[in-house]
Amino acid sequence: MELFPESHHIMKIKSTLVLLAAALLSFPAILPAQTATNGVSAELHALIQEVRTKIAAGKNTEADLAPELKGFDGLLARHASEKTDEMAQVLYMEAMLYMEVLSNPTKGKTLVEKLKTDFPDTKLGKNADKILQSLDKQAEAKKVQSALAPGAVFPDFNVKNLAGQPLSVTALKGKVVLVDFWATWCGPCRAELPNVIATYGKYHGKGFEIIGVSLDSDREKLDTFLKQQNGMTWPQFFDGHGWSNELAVKYGVEAIPFTILVGPDGKIIGTNLRGEALGEAVGKALAKK
Repeated sequence: MELFPESHHIMKIKSTLVLLAAALLSFPAILPAQTATNGVSAELHALIQEVRTKIAAGKNTEADLAPELKGFDGLLARHASEKTDEMAQVLYMEAMLYMEVLSNPTKGKTLVEKLKTDFPDTKLGKNADKILQSLDKQAEAKKVQSALAPGAVFPDFNVKNLAGQPLSVTALKGKVVLVDFWATWCGPCRAELPNVIATYGKYHGKGFEIIGVSLDSDREKLDTFLKQQNGMTWPQFFDGHGWSNELAVKYGVEAIPFTILVGPDGKIIGTNLRGEALGEAVGKALAKK
């Protein structure tokens, strides 16, 4: 049973199980839209629909979701003798609810640990350690990105662009700079690209610069794509390591597109500004120069 539609973000995924984990990190937005018809699947579907309804209404505390949490536990208790992949998924989803909605990582990780002891022969049980490692990495990435707050000094980098020339934000001091993490294979990145190009065309002459950080692994494909884009002339950093790109790791990038807008003073203006919000922020920052 497919419980989740495709995510709107391209996530850092290294296995099918981590894909499920990544989907659940967007719990409020991508809970199931399809209807299950029988057995455990139907009960699980009903529980998640209840969670989704409450979250949409702003009820997202442990007290608010107490009946649903009790429902997860009850479902597990009623089928305690069934050591199936389906039941392991029930436990896993409860763990992600604690982790990503209730902000209780301790409880969530305890439930993932139970996958190893209660469902050792299931796919999730066998991969519990990998799931925990993935969650730890995601937690560290969140910690890194929490430091990228408006007003904070941008922690700069010193790399080389595609032509082998030095590339850093400090070298563009006095300019408004957008650091744009993207990839040619990223649908949402490509969808946002026309807006980024338009913003660059409008404000570049007034002091707006962009540094692209490509999470591609194929240099030839990247070069071909750049040649096909009219107006995408800003410098790019590429090291061929995909999600392990040096700067992606440095800034805790787990989903793209991801952007950081830095002001003329070297301080962060905002992150993930897109659409009209990007142009407005750039224009406002340039007006203050």
